[in-house]
Amino acid sequence: MSTDAKSLPRIPLAGVIGSPIAHSKSPVLHGHWLKTYGIRGFYIPMDVSAEHLAEVLRALPKAGFVGVNVTIPHKEAALEIADLVTDRATLIGAANTLIFRKDGKIHADNTDGYGFIENLRQNAPEWNPAAGPAAVLGAGGAARAVVASLLDVGVPEILISNRTRIRADVLQHDFGKRLRVVDWVQAGNMLEDATTVVNTTSLGMVGKPELRIPLDGLQKGALVTDLVYAPLQTRLLRVAQEMGCVTVDGLGMLLHQAVPGFERWFGQRPTVDAATRAAVLK
Repeated sequence: MSTDAKSLPRIPLAGVIGSPIAHSKSPVLHGHWLKTYGIRGFYIPMDVSAEHLAEVLRALPKAGFVGVNVTIPHKEAALEIADLVTDRATLIGAANTLIFRKDGKIHADNTDGYGFIENLRQNAPEWNPAAGPAAVLGAGGAARAVVASLLDVGVPEILISNRTRIRADVLQHDFGKRLRVVDWVQAGNMLEDATTVVNTTSLGMVGKPELRIPLDGLQKGALVTDLVYAPLQTRLLRVAQEMGCVTVDGLGMLLHQAVPGFERWFGQRPTVDAATRAAVLK
């Protein structure tokens, strides 16, 4: 064959780094999009320990990687390793999307808040974030992304409650006076005025305890969403639906948060549609 191998374009590689990583649905999601759009590329799960994270991230571009997603437990560490960090990743204090630039620098972003809002806009198009307060359960990394995005789209006030109050107090300190902390024993009471309710904790997830706060304060017509997507319908969503609330499951956030990274890495903005959802659920 006379084809000059050097003239062939490099096949772009991307992936997801975490530990453990075998449970991740990201390879299925990105694999579906690569196939759908006929892109010659690969997306690979990589189990990397904390001690090797920096070394691996610096080596990946040399192997043809254009970027990676980062998941637990490396989101905070990735922020420290990156050369360039977006304002929203700095505000959230974690990175989930890295882009390896041609100049050798690692660019870090956080698309969790983007994914959260786009999921609500797609699946609850009548939702009005400015209609009233939001109630947020949990104060971990996911909660930081949710709070930042809710404030950004105009929610007037956020009531936040966490089993360990000090973590909620930290969020109030970091995000300002539109946040109000509620003790966990009173968490059910903050649902009474909320037009948006978000569970960012792992409570209700397969293998975890149920979310046991009283739900009788939920208002008919309020938007209720759970970041947990295994199971798709948690007890919170089931009860909320029975009480006449608008409910949105957590799978869409996973799908939408992946859109900006895929576009940057592979040059195609993917669409989150029924086929995408079906591929990941399968």
